[in-house]
Amino acid sequence: MTTPAATRVAQPVARRGGVKGFLRLVMIEHSVFALPFAYIAALTAMHSLGDRGVRWLDLLWITVAMVGARTFAMAANRVIDRELDARNPRTAQRELVTGALPVRTAYAGMAVALVVFLGAAAALGRLPLLLAPLAVVPLVVYPYGKRFTWGCHFILGFAQMIAPIGAWIGVTDEWSWDAVLLGAAMGLWIAGFDVIYACQDHEHDRAEGVHSLPARFGIRAALHVSTAVHLVALGFFVWFGVAAGFGPWWWAGVALTAAALGYEHAIVRPHDLSRVNRAFFTVNGFIGIGLFVLALIDLVDRGLRP
Repeated sequence: MTTPAATRVAQPVARRGGVKGFLRLVMIEHSVFALPFAYIAALTAMHSLGDRGVRWLDLLWITVAMVGARTFAMAANRVIDRELDARNPRTAQRELVTGALPVRTAYAGMAVALVVFLGAAAALGRLPLLLAPLAVVPLVVYPYGKRFTWGCHFILGFAQMIAPIGAWIGVTDEWSWDAVLLGAAMGLWIAGFDVIYACQDHEHDRAEGVHSLPARFGIRAALHVSTAVHLVALGFFVWFGVAAGFGPWWWAGVALTAAALGYEHAIVRPHDLSRVNRAFFTVNGFIGIGLFVLALIDLVDRGLRP
């Protein structure tokens, strides 16, 4: 029997392939979630070196590496999930489902993004290049996670927490536990809002055998878990601030983050998911940018020079 989604795929579509179509596929604008935390780690690392100046070239390569890694991860997610997306009414209009973007173009984009990521890692130094392949593994594992565990949200969080750690290593060529604290805060923050986002699909996921916290335990329990995870994330933001010697501007950023997360959880209720997109995109984008700006002000106040 032909499914409605399969029928849509079989119908002629207006192809919008090429670079623009690929950028729509990977939602390049969503780099705003992880990139600010890579910048916080990189600038804090630069300040810790004692030379007090911003290493603009390092910052450029970190930006290139971050965009490359995220683009690769998002494209891989879309390619791996295209059959699941075809059966979900919410995602059935994605480019690889409708045929608006050929799968071979997505694969080509993945290859280019991976080369860009590895090239940027090489430009940052020997250790970043050696560790770069390890960073790629969880990016590929995550899309498969929802096929076997409701803990898939935490696989995503782990994949994302690598960003600040990698940025710090890119600057210093050394491991840092301070960066791990920031990575843990960021990873838990992302895992928490991924749980919220997954609430939209809990009925479909149950029917399809797709694993998630909402599908396994219900929306109410999932939202409680998300709240708890975000509280732990705030604890790690505090721990990082103490460990890295941040001042009042950072603490203002943490307070702002706490208020934004409180708002996020207030507007998403078990029986009203109409504002999930506002919570997911608007509020979390605000958190990343706001915390970065206040962290930057704090670092400049402590002597970091442009």
